[in-house]
Amino acid sequence: MNDNLQATVLKLLAYCQENGWAGYDPYDALNSRALKALPWLDSRWPRIALTQALKRSPINIRSLALVPKTQNPKALALFLSGLLRLERAGIGDPAPHIETMIERLAALRSPGEDDWCWGYSFPWQTRTIVVPAGSANLVCTTFVAGSLLDAYEQRADARCLEMAAGAADYILNQLYWTGSGDLAGFSYPQPGVQGQVHNSNLLAAALLCRVARLTGEGKYLDPALRVARYSAGMQREDGSWPYGESPTQQWIDNFHTGFNLGALRSLGRYTGSSEFEPRVRRGFDFYKKHFFLPDGSVRYFHNRTYPIDAHCLAQSILTPLELADLDPGNPALSEAVYRWAMKHMWDARGFFYYRRLRLCTIRTPYMRWTEAWMFLALSTLSAALAEKRIPAALLSSEAAQETIPCDHH
Repeated sequence: MNDNLQATVLKLLAYCQENGWAGYDPYDALNSRALKALPWLDSRWPRIALTQALKRSPINIRSLALVPKTQNPKALALFLSGLLRLERAGIGDPAPHIETMIERLAALRSPGEDDWCWGYSFPWQTRTIVVPAGSANLVCTTFVAGSLLDAYEQRADARCLEMAAGAADYILNQLYWTGSGDLAGFSYPQPGVQGQVHNSNLLAAALLCRVARLTGEGKYLDPALRVARYSAGMQREDGSWPYGESPTQQWIDNFHTGFNLGALRSLGRYTGSSEFEPRVRRGFDFYKKHFFLPDGSVRYFHNRTYPIDAHCLAQSILTPLELADLDPGNPALSEAVYRWAMKHMWDARGFFYYRRLRLCTIRTPYMRWTEAWMFLALSTLSAALAEKRIPAALLSSEAAQETIPCDHH
């Protein structure tokens, strides 16, 4: 399997490079030049309608809607982390691309901010506000800073640590907030918003603890642990987390659950504490039971099969590898998802499709949501095999399927 896997990773890499690391996004409709040409369309409900129409359409009509391809900082961060894994494992020649990613991330920092921070390459409409293109947000900043720390740890590149520490300062100074009792969080999607989104809280808390470990700066630890303890404590008895705390954020999905588990495991690693480990174990039991299907496909939501989404496929390769110590069958879970993705979502031109629905497949390649995430997942799997951190001879596809626990209702 490893030779075919590496060939796929390198072909996907070539596709992304040939496109200048730029592409469309499920949520990029508000980049449409038609909105600027027709101001009467540029209001809340038309913006929401256009975003949903382009996201759900099985045919990509963005060129007709005058939506340009863009480089997204979060996508570049995912590429950077994946490229570093390939470099470490001696796969291909990723070094020139690594330098490109670092340079582009430095260039794409959010304008007008004193600290290093990043936002998406498109404006997006929430239920109440429009977040401008490039406006810094917690999730994008956290992923970019994490990839820069990957580069620092592997290459001792001091500028990467400087940028990541600047991002930690942005999160601490601009986004950290506290309330009564144990209440604490990091604002998302913009400064001043005091809702609770658990995956972004936990991801940012893990980043702050990592920066503290690498810089020796203790100022990050108490805020990080206060927020982490709050969101970790919102885990339900069955091991799940809702996306957030507002009545409209009560869904439970695949990749945000994976983010929570990975962040909690990272918090333990960076602080040297086993405080969160029982929650990781209970959460991973829920994750395996509810998101993996016997044929190797995975659910988006915990209680229904469709859509089968490439972002979820990628996370369902990554999470079992991150938590490989919890179950010797975890590599087989990742392998089964990889095989399903190759059979059902891979295009021979060198990219992965966005989503499989009950009646059709949306074949649009999305650079951030689909290609960058799948590149990171397959790079991680390739590196784990090359470095012999998981068995070189994984279970056959049929045997792997038999090991996958799932909830059949």
